[in-house]
Amino acid sequence: MFKKAFTLAEVLITLAVIGIVAALTIPKFIQNNNQKAWDTAADVFNKRLEVAARVMNTQETLAGYSNTKDFVTELKKHIKITRICDNDELTKCFPEKVFWGAEQEEIDVDKDIKSAKNMGQDDWGTEVIGAQFANGIDALIAYDPNCTQDPYNNQIQASNCMAILYDVSAKKNPNSYGKDLRANGNVLSLGGIECVFEVNGTCYTNPTLPTPMTLAECEQAVAEGTLGIKTCEYDNDYWAGAVKHCGGVQNMPTPTQLAEIATDLYGDHGFSSTNDGTTYGLTMDKTKPYVSILNAIYGDMAGISDRTFSIWSGQEYSRYSAYNRFFNSTSTYLGYNGGSGYRGLSDRLAVCISH
Repeated sequence: MFKKAFTLAEVLITLAVIGIVAALTIPKFIQNNNQKAWDTAADVFNKRLEVAARVMNTQETLAGYSNTKDFVTELKKHIKITRICDNDELTKCFPEKVFWGAEQEEIDVDKDIKSAKNMGQDDWGTEVIGAQFANGIDALIAYDPNCTQDPYNNQIQASNCMAILYDVSAKKNPNSYGKDLRANGNVLSLGGIECVFEVNGTCYTNPTLPTPMTLAECEQAVAEGTLGIKTCEYDNDYWAGAVKHCGGVQNMPTPTQLAEIATDLYGDHGFSSTNDGTTYGLTMDKTKPYVSILNAIYGDMAGISDRTFSIWSGQEYSRYSAYNRFFNSTSTYLGYNGGSGYRGLSDRLAVCISH
C-alpha cells in the first residue's frame, strides 16, 4: 500500500513561493512599522516641546535672547537635554548628512547649515545649535530673537520662537525628511533647498500649523495692505496666521492648485476650484513623499492611525471663512463656508509657495 507524500520538487517549489511572498511583503511590513515608530516618536517629542515652551512662556523665559545658545541653555531646564553642541561642532549632536526636499537632496550639515538663514530665516541673524535629548532625539535649533511671550496666552507655541530640525532615530538611517527626519514650520528651507514637495511644477515649502492672528493684528494687516487680507472678524484667526506665515496671500496655493494636489494624490477625478462637493471612493497614493510630511505635522490630532489633513488656500471667502481643501485616504472636498472654512480652525495647514 502506497502512502501519498510531497515530492522534493513540490517542496522546493513551495519554499520558493514562500520566499518570494516574504521578499515582497516583509520589507513593506518593516517600512510600515518604522513609519509608525517614527510618527509616534515625533508626536511625543512635539508634545513635550510644547509643554516646555508653555512653561517658559508662563515664567517669561521664552523670549528676550540674542542668540540660540542662551535660549537652548534655558530650554534645557524644562526638557531633558543631555548634550549641547556649539555651532562649529554640530555633527557631534546630529547626523553628518541628511536628505531634504522633493528630490531628497543630500545636505552636508557641516558645510550647509550654520545659521538661521540656512533654515530659511534670513532675518533672524542667529546661529544654529545642536542638541541631544534624553529620549534619543537629535536636533538642530535656531532661535528667533524677535519672538514674543505672554504669560496669559495659552496659545503660545514652541514654533513661535524656534526653527527646529530633528531626527527621531538619532544618527541611524535613513536620515530622510518625512521619515525619521522632521522639522517644524519655521524651517522654510534647508541649506538653500526650498522645495519640500512639488506638484505640477509648483514648489511648496515645509507645512506648518500656523500661529493665529489676534483681531488687533489682523486689523493692522488690513490697514497696512501688505498681506492681502481684506477683512477681520475674530481673535485667533488661523487663516490670517497662515497668510502672515507665508508672507501674503500671493504666496499661498489657490483653490486650483489645491485641486492639482488632489489630482496628484488620487488621480484625475475632475476636482474643481469651486464647490465640487465631497468626492468619495478614492485611493490616496501614499507613496508620494509629501504625504508623510503632511501627516507628520498633525501628530496624533486626528486620533487615528490613518490621518487626515487640510490645507489653507490664499483665497478669502468672507470675514468668517476662507477656502481650504480636506484630504483623507478615500475622499476630498473644497471647504470654504460655514464650519468647513471657518477661519478659527486650528487644524488647517499653512503651505507656502516657494518662489
